[in-house]
Amino acid sequence: MTPEFVRGITEEVFKVTMLVAGPPLLVGLVVGVVVGFFQTITQIQEFTLTFVPKMLAVFACLFLLMPWMSGKLMAFTTNLIEQIPVYIK
Repeated sequence: MTPEFVRGITEEVFKVTMLVAGPPLLVGLVVGVVVGFFQTITQIQEFTLTFVPKMLAVFACLFLLMPWMSGKLMAFTTNLIEQIPVYIK
């Protein structure tokens, strides 16, 4: 295994991780900013108001994108396992 080969695998791992983890994190960020803006405008300081909408939005995102996310993870894992003979050489 050359350093370039390891770097390529690591790059692919980070790319798949960002593709899979990015959408729920982005949804949580956007909902958090919107709820924070709403709390600032209305001066409501309820702690559960920040957590419940974010949890619901992230769960909805996960529910909607889970087939795509699992497909990406399965493709990456299948490719990694199929390439084991190449990695050993």
